[in-house]
Amino acid sequence: MSHDTMLHRAQARLADAAKHLNIDPTILEKWESPKETTQARLTIQMDDGSHKHFLAFRSRYDDTRGPTKGGIRYHPSVTADEIETLALLMTVKCALANLPFGGGKGGVQIDPHPLSKTELEGLARGYVRCFSHVIGPNRDVPAPDVNTNSTTMAWIADEYAFIVGEWTPGVTTGKPTSLGGSLGRDDATARGGYYLLQYMAKHIGFTPGARVAIQGFGNAGSHMAQLLESDGCKVVAISDSKGAIVCKTGIDIKQLNAAKERNGCVTSFAGSNGVSKIAADELVSVDCDLLVLAAMEDMVHAGNAANVKAPIILELANSPITAEADEILKSKNFVVLPDILANAGGVIVSYFEWVQNRQGYYWSIEDIHALLKTKMEEEGAAILALAKDKNITLRSAAYVHALSRLVGAIY
Repeated sequence: MSHDTMLHRAQARLADAAKHLNIDPTILEKWESPKETTQARLTIQMDDGSHKHFLAFRSRYDDTRGPTKGGIRYHPSVTADEIETLALLMTVKCALANLPFGGGKGGVQIDPHPLSKTELEGLARGYVRCFSHVIGPNRDVPAPDVNTNSTTMAWIADEYAFIVGEWTPGVTTGKPTSLGGSLGRDDATARGGYYLLQYMAKHIGFTPGARVAIQGFGNAGSHMAQLLESDGCKVVAISDSKGAIVCKTGIDIKQLNAAKERNGCVTSFAGSNGVSKIAADELVSVDCDLLVLAAMEDMVHAGNAANVKAPIILELANSPITAEADEILKSKNFVVLPDILANAGGVIVSYFEWVQNRQGYYWSIEDIHALLKTKMEEEGAAILALAKDKNITLRSAAYVHALSRLVGAIY
């Protein structure tokens, strides 16, 4: 295996965690490769009658603790290495959150933005036809990810029902509430990170009224911006895939949401109320108290980590900081709230949805929020204690905590 792949970097973090546990080192061999990765050619009919073909993947990395669980992303740069890495991270994340799931992930190598709604539906249904033998409520449960949403999950659940001959709501999570989706799923990733930040605040020096920069203004980033603003924080910079904006006095999130809805990008808000444009890659070096990384992988790397000014970094995206950047941030004594815990709210509420689907009884939004808050605080407390006891970073502690649960399920 190449030593510079995403997968190898994730495995290195597990190997590092193993040094802090009294376990047989050969056990790590179990996670050197996924249990199964399926690659398929997905064909869809376009609106003009032509057919197009796309590469599609589904990886089930490990199911020691239960059915595999993980999102489906649509992106031109999707690769098997990326999907397998994210499936391994989901394995670790589900163990960390103490959910009865293993880790999975799926993807299609496509830019979905030019597609019509009919073509997007064909894409989702085509994905199920390729992978109906892989997915299932007791085997592998997909969810939304980059460029997929509740409508995608509805199409997938409907196509799966057609193939197996019965309505099976637990085959996906992140569905619309009208089709068995859970209340609270829309902002779960951000809310989980927000609850963790609130709980950790006194331990890491996070104070009310803090200045925040948010990289990525999709589902997680936009909801986090709203939660932090309503808590009295000042959101001073935001970026999306098309650019970034900055405003020392704070960006009005409600107005920004309306501008992005109208124009499709955050930079369209520049020029009003003291908001100015900056290059997207300048976002990470904005002077602020908290940097929220809610975009893609490897956004903070050896080339820009030294420019980060925020002493607290919250990872809402998967793997947004490289291992080299981690070392640079550690040398500056910056605190990183790691992705496998900070963004676990999404999979935790997905678990709640799966449970509700299986029992046919649905919980109130208050119940969902209370259960999510408890879960984030329980695991946050465990990781804080581990980090202090072993004098390691919160990321290392998260991996140690997760690995101990994975190992416990094997022996």
